[in-house]
Amino acid sequence: MSTLTIARLSFREASRRKILLAALLLGLLFLAVYGLGFHFIMREVEKEIGSMRVLELNQIRNFLLMAGMYVVNFLTAMMIVLTSVDTLSGEISSGTIHTLVAKPIRRWEIVLGKWLGFAIMVSLYLLLMGGGVMGLIYLRSGYSAPHPLSALALIWLNALVLLSVSLMGGAYLSTLANGVLVFGLYGVAFIGGWIEQIGSFFPNPSASQIAINLGIITSLMMPSEALWKRAAHELQSPLVTALGVSPFTTNAYPSGVMILYAILFMLLAFALAVRRFGNRDL
Repeated sequence: MSTLTIARLSFREASRRKILLAALLLGLLFLAVYGLGFHFIMREVEKEIGSMRVLELNQIRNFLLMAGMYVVNFLTAMMIVLTSVDTLSGEISSGTIHTLVAKPIRRWEIVLGKWLGFAIMVSLYLLLMGGGVMGLIYLRSGYSAPHPLSALALIWLNALVLLSVSLMGGAYLSTLANGVLVFGLYGVAFIGGWIEQIGSFFPNPSASQIAINLGIITSLMMPSEALWKRAAHELQSPLVTALGVSPFTTNAYPSGVMILYAILFMLLAFALAVRRFGNRDL
């Protein structure tokens, strides 16, 4: 019961922040611009190639869907980090955490409650953004992604991984240092994933393998980009999968082992947050 109370309070606190409001308003603006852009692009494309060439139209629709979900993944990641980065460190530095630890509640329940509160918040945001992109495309063209639920689940897992790392950093570091840590790891994973993707097209097998190994190492440091690439694989059309050519992923997509690693990574980060916060002198 205490954990659920903390979760509800954390959700309310996050909902009152201007960061969340800004993310919500910008997200709605993105959906509006994306929906209009998709409509006008498809109107011109249908004039050029005709509405009967379903295969070509679906490839264009799938590409635009992937582009929209790429932005959704980024916005979701930024939203959860910016809203949670000071939830422990900020309350510790300001002393407001004392109002919670003074009550008959275990410290691990505080961390779990905050995690649940932010997890609920990011789940609703992802349903709005990801469901909005897919819904707009379906309403305009009748096209739906091959595996939408699997893709949304992977993007959701990515957000939860970032949330756990943010809470872990908040238990160890100041707010500023924690922000540098989380965004730094996210940036390293991002650039490592693109190096791996570009390197897979190198004609030199040795250079290609080095780039792939670099991408794997950065994915082990932070599995965020690997989760997106698996989500992109779930979203892309069967034709693109067969060709193995896409600006969003490669034919060597992350396996189920990487998904399992991401779950373990998330649990370890959460466990470290609980351990540090439980032993920290407040």
